[in-house]
Amino acid sequence: MKLTDIQKLIDARLKASSKINSIPIPKSIPEDEAKKIFALFNIPVVEETRETDIDQILSACRETGFPVVLKGISTNILHKTEKGLVRVGLNDESQVVNAVKEMNISAKDDIDAFLIQPVVSGKREFVAGMFKDPQFGPVILFGLGGIYTEALKDIVFKIAPLNDVDMEDMFEQISAKKLLKDFRGERAVKKQELKKILKGLSDIAFAFPNIKEIDINPVIIQPDGSPVAVDGLIMLEQTRQVKNKCYDIDLAKLASCYYPKSLAFIGASSTPGKWGHMLLTNTLSRDYKGKVYLVNPRGGEITGRHVYTSVSQIKEDIDLAVVTIPANHVIDLIPDLKNKNVKGLLLITSGFREIGKQGKNLEEKLTKAAYDAGILILGPNTMGICNPHIDFYCNAAHAYPRPGSTALVCQSGNMGTQLLAFAEQQDIGIRAFSGSGNEAMVTIEDYMEAFEIDALTKTVVLYIESVKDGSRFFKSAARVSRQKPVVVLKGGRTSMGEKAAASHTGAMASDTRIFNAACRQAGIIQVNQPMELLDLSAVFSALPLPKGKRVAIMTLGGGWGVVTTDLCLEHGLEVPGLSKDIIERLNKILPPFWSHGNPVDIVGENDPGIPKTCLEELLRWDGCDAVIHLGIHGKRVLVKKMIESVLKTDPAIDKATANLFKDSILQFEEDYTQYVIKLTQKYKKPVLGVSLLTDEISRTLYRLDGYEYKSVFFPSPERAVKALWGMCRYSNWWESNS
Repeated sequence: MKLTDIQKLIDARLKASSKINSIPIPKSIPEDEAKKIFALFNIPVVEETRETDIDQILSACRETGFPVVLKGISTNILHKTEKGLVRVGLNDESQVVNAVKEMNISAKDDIDAFLIQPVVSGKREFVAGMFKDPQFGPVILFGLGGIYTEALKDIVFKIAPLNDVDMEDMFEQISAKKLLKDFRGERAVKKQELKKILKGLSDIAFAFPNIKEIDINPVIIQPDGSPVAVDGLIMLEQTRQVKNKCYDIDLAKLASCYYPKSLAFIGASSTPGKWGHMLLTNTLSRDYKGKVYLVNPRGGEITGRHVYTSVSQIKEDIDLAVVTIPANHVIDLIPDLKNKNVKGLLLITSGFREIGKQGKNLEEKLTKAAYDAGILILGPNTMGICNPHIDFYCNAAHAYPRPGSTALVCQSGNMGTQLLAFAEQQDIGIRAFSGSGNEAMVTIEDYMEAFEIDALTKTVVLYIESVKDGSRFFKSAARVSRQKPVVVLKGGRTSMGEKAAASHTGAMASDTRIFNAACRQAGIIQVNQPMELLDLSAVFSALPLPKGKRVAIMTLGGGWGVVTTDLCLEHGLEVPGLSKDIIERLNKILPPFWSHGNPVDIVGENDPGIPKTCLEELLRWDGCDAVIHLGIHGKRVLVKKMIESVLKTDPAIDKATANLFKDSILQFEEDYTQYVIKLTQKYKKPVLGVSLLTDEISRTLYRLDGYEYKSVFFPSPERAVKALWGMCRYSNWWESNS
């Protein structure tokens, strides 16, 4: 069989009509033909003979040698086992004759032919497959096979095409990965041969777009470790024209929307609480340097500024139009906006795609008109944008985070508000923010690619509920991740849903599992909670990447050390034992009853120099890649409460003395945070802190002029460990894919 023969076979099968009781049967390629295709793509398959006549079947059995495997194949029966059309270990001719009779009865004489195969010995069975995902295209599946595939669902996915790193990661991810090693007297799996199967599936998917799904189950591992495909199914479909990206976005123009030299608020309002007033006053309350024009048909004054009755009355050009007028009037603005050389339309207005078919049609009509006029639409139904680097805050959130390196894009306005407020509170710098809204023209992929080439962006953080073009999202994210971390929180988890496909392989997938697989493969760091988005943005912006996953833990109290150790191990981090050398060095610093192990319990000593000295010793140690220190910072909260109690109850203590003590604790904490920064700069290892307690002045980041890195403190061990896990995950992916 040649490649051209395969395409002819596919075309013929797609044209063939096949029905049972007037119900169409999914188009498929029979097992023996499927395995011929596999063999052309270097997939090892079992030897077999196809026969129809009983005498020829028996002759083939004798030639193969008993015991044999007998299979009945039919165009109209896709899953042979469920119909009793697979018999393994037939030992003589009489058993074969009986099996043929029983299969014909079970299939109601709807058997095209019989396959005769040798019995392949092997205690381990895997499954491999391919299916076309509507968002991400060809997806390769691998996992535990045989009868356990659907029962245990120990499977992993990768977006095709595959490279060696992808396949190694598939082997690492399955829970049954021990079966890939020496097992009960059988040799370790020959991974290169297994990779041929996965690579072959990937190659087939791109060579023949009409192949919808491939199911190879089981792949039996023979005693010498060689894999062999003993069964296979190929499902077909007529190729459909997939609508890709509708609009090519000028990324330079998109970037300029964050640096507008002039703004026009179209729909400016004098009523507090309305969008036309809220966005205007938020923008004007800062030190934005650009020109601001107000437009409302009523004219007059708003916020003491002249109001134009139309855009055409404005003499100067406008960079960015902020629009809050009703949806059905927006399209009428396009000619005037074009005349004013408007680059971007920040469309706050709702009433488009989100309300149904009528709104969708209106949105599409508006988007085409704007695109033809050379105007980018940000939104509609967006909460706005901001760029702290020019003090430009044109959004619903009255939160003003400092300029930084984290680009934030959210498909939810409420989520954006929460994250911007948290960033301001915790002193986390923001490069720019956008609420992407309906993404009628500018999509999440466009934002990601714009921040990819932006020199000020060091981390890209996304809240996503859906992607319009999964394949593009995957490719863009993989490219961006090679330069800077991408952190994603996925909202709107989808259910498994009914699969129309007849293949078991396709039915094993779900939208969420495929999205998660795409993220892992593209180097995206996924989180499960909103605050984790900015926790990771904080550490990526403040700390060097770890070179490995070995963690040293220093704690002011044993319990926290135990909890943190458990958390590290649960997240795949390592907590190595201390070397003899570092134990001897710590013996010179700590009292005899210290823990003498990792975690290092510094046993509550009051000497302020001990935490600093111990921390530096751990960073000097070549047995760790990162340090988590707990309980040293945040003691001031306890001290404050203690002083209040003392002053209420002990007349011998005066307020001045008490305040002097409180100030000394505050000074120690300030000195300590600065010392941590200096050590991080010196040893180039990430140091993550956990505060004993937090109060209104607690922050995530602490800075020191002249230093690249910062002190990082979290309110709980869980958040510190998760943040470090994310850094290790990204560092490992970057090393493997760069």
